[in-house]
Amino acid sequence: MTGLELGLISVGAIVLLIYAGMHVAVALSLVSFVSVWIQNGDPWLAAQLLTLAASDGVADQTFAVIPLFVMMGLIMSASDVGRDAYDVGDYFLRRVRGGLGLATVGSNAVFAAVTGVSIASAAVFTRVAVPEMLRLGYSPRFAVGTVAGSSVLGMLIPPSILLIIYAILTEQSIGMMFFAGIGPGIILSTVYCAGIVAMAYLTPGFVFDRTGRFATPDGAQVEGGFSPQDIPPPHRTVAEIVAKSAPLIGLIGIVLGGIYGGVFTPTEAGAVGTFAALVLAIVRRKLTLSGFWEVLKETGHLTAAVCFLVIAATMYTRSLGLAGVPLEIGGLVQTATDSFLLVILVYVLVILFLGTIIDSVSIILIMVPLFLPVMQSFGADPIWFGILTVIAVEVGLLTPPLGMACFVIKGCLDDPRITLGDVFLGAAPFALMMVLVLALLTAVPDLVYINRWFG
Repeated sequence: MTGLELGLISVGAIVLLIYAGMHVAVALSLVSFVSVWIQNGDPWLAAQLLTLAASDGVADQTFAVIPLFVMMGLIMSASDVGRDAYDVGDYFLRRVRGGLGLATVGSNAVFAAVTGVSIASAAVFTRVAVPEMLRLGYSPRFAVGTVAGSSVLGMLIPPSILLIIYAILTEQSIGMMFFAGIGPGIILSTVYCAGIVAMAYLTPGFVFDRTGRFATPDGAQVEGGFSPQDIPPPHRTVAEIVAKSAPLIGLIGIVLGGIYGGVFTPTEAGAVGTFAALVLAIVRRKLTLSGFWEVLKETGHLTAAVCFLVIAATMYTRSLGLAGVPLEIGGLVQTATDSFLLVILVYVLVILFLGTIIDSVSIILIMVPLFLPVMQSFGADPIWFGILTVIAVEVGLLTPPLGMACFVIKGCLDDPRITLGDVFLGAAPFALMMVLVLALLTAVPDLVYINRWFG
């Protein structure tokens, strides 16, 4: 059996095992063990090699960045920071046509910059934005779709957990991955906003409730047209808006400013950010002892799950390298075609397909070890390839049948009128906009490097 055959069989076996219900890390580890066993014929040697891979996989202080940013995100989520971000966006944008959609995207982008976990964004803004949008006459599909689409910004805008996992897996700088995520994050947010305004004018029946009934801040019902922007927002003073935005701006400045200014390493920035988030939660009296204990437990659960996945991915990567799979795939691709764009197209299509059946982290752990050597043989920058991968993977958060962000939104909704199908249909335009951004970054790779925008 050639290395290429072994690699293709291993990928198929992993996908089948995951789809059959086996945990991703267990499937990766099992297939890696069997693969090495087949190659050398000695199960004991296979176990030894994979044990070494496991110890090497997490024997690095870089892994401390995972629990720190996870904990910071959970604390900020518990501190009502998402609600504050939405209130600030609502204050400035409600009078714009489709303004609450714009406010949702903007506040989600800001919230992503202090959490890095898109599932947390989906859960928070389902409770904060959806009821307000429904009350003011936006259609249920548009309301949940906007939350679903903008929640995936947490996987792209730093400090993103997916960017951290990719950096660790490919031995890239976490700081550089964070830096590269800013430009595409801004571009995707801008495309979302432009798309929302366009839909508000071109397809008002999708954006607004067809009945044309809206509620004023005092609860009175208003008839007529698609004009929720005509309803004045709840009265808030400038001082209140400043007070709501100051903690967000301060925390973003501490974490990202510290990293990009060279004051902190990403790991140190995670520690400082977590401490600042904890102080903020205590000062605002938003975090009880029992709530803090829940945050600690959830941090432990998420960190253990991610580290288990990374260990399994390290095993899988080494089994592929031992079989010579990356070299054989690279040789096959270069023999079959010299078109880099065609290779990128195939890679993205495979990821989009896998996104319909397995989760984001799993896709990165399975596909990146196979395709990164191929991309490097064409001279592709691993940083750019990582951003492209993360965006392609994010689309899977919005597509059936898995669509994790859509499931989270449905689970957080207390409205029987909105079905899971409504959530997926509402998220569809945002998934298409993400594909558009994916094509743009492929055509103009320099858009990934925000530092080049300013010379």
